[in-house]
Amino acid sequence: MITEAQFQKELQLIINNGIREDIGPGDYSSLACIPAEATGKAKLLVKDQGIIAGVSFAEMIFKTVDSSLEIEVFIQDGSAVQYGDVVFHVRGSSQSILKAERLVLNSMQRMSAIATKTNQYVQLLTGTRTKILDTRKTTPGFRATEKWAVKIGGGENHRFALYDMIMLKDNHIDFAGGITQAIAKTQQYLSKNNLDLKIIVEARNLDEIKEILQSDGVHRILIDNFNFEDTRTAVALIGNQCQSESSGNINEKTIRQYAECGVDYISSGALTHSVYNMDLSLKAF
Repeated sequence: MITEAQFQKELQLIINNGIREDIGPGDYSSLACIPAEATGKAKLLVKDQGIIAGVSFAEMIFKTVDSSLEIEVFIQDGSAVQYGDVVFHVRGSSQSILKAERLVLNSMQRMSAIATKTNQYVQLLTGTRTKILDTRKTTPGFRATEKWAVKIGGGENHRFALYDMIMLKDNHIDFAGGITQAIAKTQQYLSKNNLDLKIIVEARNLDEIKEILQSDGVHRILIDNFNFEDTRTAVALIGNQCQSESSGNINEKTIRQYAECGVDYISSGALTHSVYNMDLSLKAF
């Protein structure tokens, strides 16, 4: 996984690009009618219900726009919220608050939606040993915040990108000439380049599970698009040799049954690619 320093760098890149995209040469609406010396305050108002996420990120945005802005937080990331809750107050330059407004709202609305959906999945897994993972099916340029939101919601992060974990999927395996060849070539590459990366290998059927288990050094087997019966069989075959992960069209109706098959992890792209933003607003008062 990426380091904390790398993660913080990714967050700052998102903020800098968001400011560039939204403000450009200037917020002419505010510049036109609000004096530079004017000060004010605003509140982050919840108009929905779920799990709030992005509070700490909002603080980063405000401080990047104007380090003199003061933020008073009442509800922390990961807390359950409902209609009418006030998450924080921000005070300072009126122009600065308005510059940051849209980036804060866009970020928090999406992060809160992801945290809420993740938490729903986590609750469905209560009592099992299975943990929920995200995927790389994220919004381009916004991955760090979306994966942060998954953690806020109680889930765990899969690999961050293509460079921090090896995942040999169907196309890799077919292009490499087969499962055994793909694993062997990968291990040779990692050794030659002094890379210490975990290896996950996707299986499409039980025969492929058996073949993967013949190679040492596999960290996790991805049991992809299996039915319940075959998933239970796959878990039994894998035993304690490596970790197991189910994926493929798993939803709220089926996630519990897959967990009860005994897998260590379930990965779901729906955590990040199929959510509806939480309704939030920033209101002057």
